[in-house]
Amino acid sequence: MRRSRLRHLGLAGLLVLGGLTAAGSLPAAAADSPTTSAPTVREPASAGLLEAMRRDFGLTRAQAEDRLAAERHATGLAPAARRAAGSAFGGAWFDAGRGRLTVAVTSEATPATVRAVTATGAHVRTVEHSARRLDAAKARLDRLDAPAGVSSWHVDPAANAVVVGVVGGERADNDVRRFLDRAREAGPVVVRTVPSAPRTFAAGTVGGDPYYTGNVRCSIGFSVHGGFVTAGHCGSGGAAVRGWDGSHIGTFQGSSFPGDDYAWVSVGSGWWTVPVVLGWGTVPDQLVRGSNEAPVGASVCRSGSTTRWHCGTVLAKNETVNYSQGAVHQMTKTSVCAEGGDSGGSFISGDQAQGVTSGGWGNCSGGGQTWFQPVNEILNRYGLTLHTA
Repeated sequence: MRRSRLRHLGLAGLLVLGGLTAAGSLPAAAADSPTTSAPTVREPASAGLLEAMRRDFGLTRAQAEDRLAAERHATGLAPAARRAAGSAFGGAWFDAGRGRLTVAVTSEATPATVRAVTATGAHVRTVEHSARRLDAAKARLDRLDAPAGVSSWHVDPAANAVVVGVVGGERADNDVRRFLDRAREAGPVVVRTVPSAPRTFAAGTVGGDPYYTGNVRCSIGFSVHGGFVTAGHCGSGGAAVRGWDGSHIGTFQGSSFPGDDYAWVSVGSGWWTVPVVLGWGTVPDQLVRGSNEAPVGASVCRSGSTTRWHCGTVLAKNETVNYSQGAVHQMTKTSVCAEGGDSGGSFISGDQAQGVTSGGWGNCSGGGQTWFQPVNEILNRYGLTLHTA
């Protein structure tokens, strides 16, 4: 393989940069903590990343830098805030309007608990249901057989409910109605209409900087020591993988789909791994320095071999997505668009790896939503180590 082609090795990346606050109404705040600003010291951000945020979110350079600093701050304090909430924890999300992490606690939280959460720097909201109850309700839905008219379901901490997506026009379908009746028996449920059923983003062979297995083109996610991670629906265990130039890269060493949507591919034959998400000439290539998980509401960007760089927001976590091939669990939903061939590519928030592209609905002309499989789950499943700078 030619070293001059390093920029186009097929490490198609997804950068997570989004700009929406989690939706849903909540009861009054248990304790509205004093406003605390995110750290004023900004870590350097690439010109390409800032330009992508300007293009997709309408932010000035200073606003983009402030948002990235606020998101890093929120990501860092989230574990401590959750520990402080204890059994009263009702979920957490990044509030872009406040530029702060919001932590929900139940009405049973003691004043001492509320003070402890507030002391971390998070904004506190009161909700009816704990995260444990909502997670249990979603787990009961995961055991149901969902009809095609049901697109997905996840716990929405801001709505303090399990949100079930139903494809427009399918609400009156008898199978959908029966599923929703059983879902409501499982716990607090909110039904929302979605424009289209989800699909995966693999594609037939076309030009670009992809990897290929059989006649399918997908995008490389993140380098790990010994190979790279990608989407499971792109290839089964033992399948051979070719690079952008048709040369042999390696072999699928593990793959799971449906149920999960992740895989890892060994690398050899003159190929090597680098801790980089490609910018495709649109933005500079991005170094990967870790895999700290960004909260709901945080911005995120994606780069794939078809549509290159696009940005959006983390909308939901631990969502079950009902593809035609079967349900996939523990997915993260974003407002980022994607198209065929982007499957398996990287989602990254700042310099932190987030996950690999699975599927979604819509396209990058009219807009849409995309799910990714969290990268830490893949690393843990296969005992892999992320290649970082």
